[in-house]
Amino acid sequence: MLQSTREQPEENPQPAPRQIFHERQRITGLPLYLQGYLSARHSGCQEFRVYWTELRGTMLFFYDDKKAPKYSQKLDISSLTSVTSLHPDGNSFAQFTLMLPNGEVELKANDCECGKEWKDFILTVTKLSVPSDESLLPGQLTRMHEVLEKEKKRRITLNNSCSTSLKRSSPQTTMPACFYAVSRQEAAELLAKNTSCGSLILRPSSDSKSYAITVRYDLGAPCLKHYRVLNEGTSYSIELEKWVTLPSLQDVVNYFVTQTQGNLKPFVMQTGTTEDPAV
Repeated sequence: MLQSTREQPEENPQPAPRQIFHERQRITGLPLYLQGYLSARHSGCQEFRVYWTELRGTMLFFYDDKKAPKYSQKLDISSLTSVTSLHPDGNSFAQFTLMLPNGEVELKANDCECGKEWKDFILTVTKLSVPSDESLLPGQLTRMHEVLEKEKKRRITLNNSCSTSLKRSSPQTTMPACFYAVSRQEAAELLAKNTSCGSLILRPSSDSKSYAITVRYDLGAPCLKHYRVLNEGTSYSIELEKWVTLPSLQDVVNYFVTQTQGNLKPFVMQTGTTEDPAV
């Protein structure tokens, strides 16, 4: 969840705001989409803590001070499953909760307008679509659409570099036909829009060093699952309750097909399909 870094005591005066921006940019390596004060509390904590907060890519960075060049906490929200409705907390603050695979994180803004803005920006970068919120002002909508385009371009660049890096690190690897250089969200969209093409996609993992399997089960209602596949050099390990290690990526794909008795099928775009898998 929230990951801590050790803050070093400051012996020099605070740098100028421009220097702070460049230093944060260098440390995080991610574009800045939104910033401001937020209070945060994750599962198990009794009290909220106020942070100067930045939304960069699909990460939230929390700073103890507005002028601190280095974050004290960070939160990966790329796997966000849902966000609760905005509600007042009784003290004029606006509160909402991020639902993540590993738990929940509660966020609180100074007022409803600020809270709504944070919530909508978070949904924009994680779901890659601007929320259909009728109360958004024209200026806010414009900014969200600009952020959406920046995030889409960032994802494409990241996916391309991940794919190139993975292929260079394993020059003898023959990639299965169901491998696509797409993100988790993009894989889910491909599976949802092209059900006749298959139900299993092999893709780069978000850490750019390993792989992931995204599958779509149809058990009365569609159900998505994601599994990480670690590159061990000469083998590949699937992160299951009991890890499974196999000699090749094709064997990894075959394992899922075999274990589901053929219910899962590798995703392969058919000739003439209009969808672009790299979008």
